[in-house]
Amino acid sequence: MASLMQQQPKGVNVGSNRIVAVNVSPSNNLPTPSHHDASSNHDQKPGWKKFMAYVGPGFLVSLAYLDPGNMETDLQAGADHKYELLWVILIGLIFALIIQSLAANLGVTTGKHLSELCKAEYPLLVKYCLWLLAELAVIAADIPEVIGTAFALNILFHIPVWAGVLITGCSTLLFLGLQRFGVRKLELLISVLVFVMAGCFFGEMSYVKPPASGVLKGMFVPKLSGQGATGDAIALLGALVMPHNLFLHSALVLSRKVPSSVRGINDACRYFLIESGFALFVAFLINVAMVSVSGTVCAADNLSAANANQCSDLTLNSASFLLKNVLGRSSSTIYAIALLASGQSSAITGTYAGQYIMQGFLDMRMKTWIRNFITRCIAITPSLIVSIIGGSQGAGRLIIIASMILSFELPFALIPLLKFSSSSTKMGPHKNSIIIIVISWILGLGIIGINVYYLSTSFVGWLIHSSLPKVANVLIGIIVFPLMALYVGAVIYLTFRKDTVKTYVETKNEAAMEKGFVVDGQLELSEVPYREDLADIPLPP
Repeated sequence: MASLMQQQPKGVNVGSNRIVAVNVSPSNNLPTPSHHDASSNHDQKPGWKKFMAYVGPGFLVSLAYLDPGNMETDLQAGADHKYELLWVILIGLIFALIIQSLAANLGVTTGKHLSELCKAEYPLLVKYCLWLLAELAVIAADIPEVIGTAFALNILFHIPVWAGVLITGCSTLLFLGLQRFGVRKLELLISVLVFVMAGCFFGEMSYVKPPASGVLKGMFVPKLSGQGATGDAIALLGALVMPHNLFLHSALVLSRKVPSSVRGINDACRYFLIESGFALFVAFLINVAMVSVSGTVCAADNLSAANANQCSDLTLNSASFLLKNVLGRSSSTIYAIALLASGQSSAITGTYAGQYIMQGFLDMRMKTWIRNFITRCIAITPSLIVSIIGGSQGAGRLIIIASMILSFELPFALIPLLKFSSSSTKMGPHKNSIIIIVISWILGLGIIGINVYYLSTSFVGWLIHSSLPKVANVLIGIIVFPLMALYVGAVIYLTFRKDTVKTYVETKNEAAMEKGFVVDGQLELSEVPYREDLADIPLPP
């Protein structure tokens, strides 16, 4: 044990084992503990105080289920099928809670986030491919967020979409400046924006008054009827689990003080599960409100022909005109405020995810504002170019392309997460149980299968109905189908590749160390050293 610790830089948790020991010496100025000294402060706190220390990451993560891309999917699903697909959202968010809890547990247990573990595990070429795909996922996720915010600014202040894209990039950097005051301040801002969204859509729902019986039936009675119901259900599920969110959640949990005992790690995992469950429940209610509002408005008996046409092809931009025509100007303004809160808060978390991905895969050390600026510039460039050239219509089409890219990217974040969280070489005794392994792999492969199906059928459908010459279609097929085969091969490689790098370090007499004893002249730390290398975030007290 002593030789192991001599290889580790003091004060930084470079090892993956959350149970860390340091040599006891007078220079450490640490008292020799009794049976309860090391963890007594943590154990003596009331349960609610211990829980509040872990509140925050779940709300940042929940924004992936409330971003403008999800808003557009929800509004169209409600317009086409009324309340029929609410059960899909319920099941999807239950799936998402299980997957997100695996990401949180991975960070808590190993002391490393997902991108760092990918860097440690995979060969150089695979590592850089995963990094590029993860960065592409951040850019794709950021497109609906930036465009959604630009649409909101256009509705509220009549600012051109391209100017709104630039304003969104600058405002996100300003909000991220709250990092210097501690991550809790940023988490508070995000939580406020989530509840602003909730207030706006609950207000809209109270105005349109959807029938409670219809909403509850749609929530708990699975049904797929009507043209395009299956495709819309697949789109709803595919939009729920975001690849960059898995990297983000595994990193955010490292900003908390986690007692280094086995009990402390288990408690932290449980608290993060409860907190994520509450945040995702709020996200679920907001999604229900969005579907219910569009479903009620588009099913109204007195709907004009022009408004009915808008319902058949509902976008983030056209939804405001629909609400304005049917419910009045104030309804359109409330919708725009909710869209602004959604886009701005999601853009902040997307930038955060980009920071962690860059730091984890490349181990790049740079000042926070420089890393924020680089991430922002990379993310808003496609949105800016398309909004200048194509205007609102081009920006709307870009959201659809971004959702397809995210579907394509998901396996390259989800499969490593499933493998690492089930691996004794990464998690040690904290690895998933057999039941959790089976459930998580079934859910994970099911979500991946849905996304691949959605992606492939969308492409084939586009190819069949394309107005391009036959020669062009053949050439596109020759290029794309081998790439699809390469894609499937990469997924199979990640799934069946055996982990070769052991990052979990076994400690001597780990059961005794659980309560904070001195073992072999070494003292277990009562709390794991901070990960202050992560985006230079001042950690909460």
